[in-house]
Amino acid sequence: MAALAAAGAPRAAKAQYAYPARTIRWIVPYPAGAGADIVARTIAAQFSIDTGQSVILENRAGGNTALGAIEAARAPADGYTVLSADNGTLVFNPALYRNLSYNPSRDFAPVTLLGRLPMVLLVGPASGVKDARAFIDDARAFPGKVSFASAGTGSPQHLAMELLEREARLEMVHVPYRSAAAAVADVAGGQLPVMMCDMAASRRFIQSGRLRALAVAHPARLAQLPRVPTFAELGFPRVEAAALMGLVVPVNTPGEIVSRLQQLVASAIHNPVVLRRLAEYGVDPAGDAPSQFAALLRGESARWHPLIRELNLSLD
Repeated sequence: MAALAAAGAPRAAKAQYAYPARTIRWIVPYPAGAGADIVARTIAAQFSIDTGQSVILENRAGGNTALGAIEAARAPADGYTVLSADNGTLVFNPALYRNLSYNPSRDFAPVTLLGRLPMVLLVGPASGVKDARAFIDDARAFPGKVSFASAGTGSPQHLAMELLEREARLEMVHVPYRSAAAAVADVAGGQLPVMMCDMAASRRFIQSGRLRALAVAHPARLAQLPRVPTFAELGFPRVEAAALMGLVVPVNTPGEIVSRLQQLVASAIHNPVVLRRLAEYGVDPAGDAPSQFAALLRGESARWHPLIRELNLSLD
């Protein structure tokens, strides 16, 4: 028996490390150019170089990421179809939909957290406020008079602002858009005064001066915005929010393939070229083990589901 086990071990190891042996299909449930798309393409390019296998990115936007999720859930559980899945897909949607067409815990196995895109409080050129304290004071002084944009009801951008409203005791009016890009463009154009958004979607507008960053919903200041304080510095330590970009595969994908995929993706993330590219877009890189990513998702669900229920948000 020992001899048979010893003979089988090299074959098992060879099978494990032969992965990937062909093209990877990477589904992104957002349109090309969105933050999730940028992160996926950046990492996938290095993954392809490292493995010698091509990666085909497939943008399947729609249904608050549900269309892409359903497509991935139906794919063979062989490690050759992967899904970019953010906290909208894995955390918010189960609380926002009574009849969700997929089940994150039933249909997917977590691979790794790709990175965090911290939310930034942004105002446009029409706003006269120069810092976050002034904005909060003005919003308190005029309850129900300040409107804010978001990438859509239940999006990370929307819920980040709702969290600020609750913690700072504000009353504002939510104006949902169909995408972060559309919302950012209207705030920069002066149609609406404020929103929470990540650097990936807002970087060009900040750099050009068309948007002004007031505060970051992150434990530490961002390297790209060193002069912009955190909400904790302003007295709101619980205002932390980010778009969490992760990678999942269809459930029942063999554990050794999930482990190997995580190792390869983490290696691609921490390539110096990829790190520099992600930093340009304000991405806090990760590459965690599957168990760490799963624990993060459980914690995020416990944190955000009560707020969604409190706000009585539903997308059915």
